[in-house]
Amino acid sequence: MDRELQATQASTQVIDQSSWPERAREVLINALSLTGIRYKYGGNSPESGFDCSGFVRYVYQQSANLTLPHGAQAISQLGKTVGKNDLQPGDLVFFNTLKSAFSHVGIYLGNNRFIHSPSSGGGVRVEDMQDSYWQKRFNGAQRIETTAKSN
Repeated sequence: MDRELQATQASTQVIDQSSWPERAREVLINALSLTGIRYKYGGNSPESGFDCSGFVRYVYQQSANLTLPHGAQAISQLGKTVGKNDLQPGDLVFFNTLKSAFSHVGIYLGNNRFIHSPSSGGGVRVEDMQDSYWQKRFNGAQRIETTAKSN
């Protein structure tokens, strides 16, 4: 079984947990449905492709009717800061991938996995936050309240 399929199957097991708020479940299902959509710098739709923040913005707009700003740095200023040990599915996770803090964003799935649109290697996919690449670059996490609109 290939690595992407294993990651997707592991992620879908997480979605079945009934303890999650309905809105977070919607965010994750929407995000996972976009697996494989190609990366495109500045992209913000399945038709054009996604960059990391375009992916997050699209998922939150479609699933939670929230309009987030463009850019990982701008998104990192929203919501409530969450510690790595307190991550919940649907939280946003940030990484330093361009020698700049908060330069990359993804959506936490649970079980140390997140989904994102990486700038290299294809399209939207699930990654393990325990991989050394992501561990070294983790900057923090934010919880976006899905009960109120953001601008």
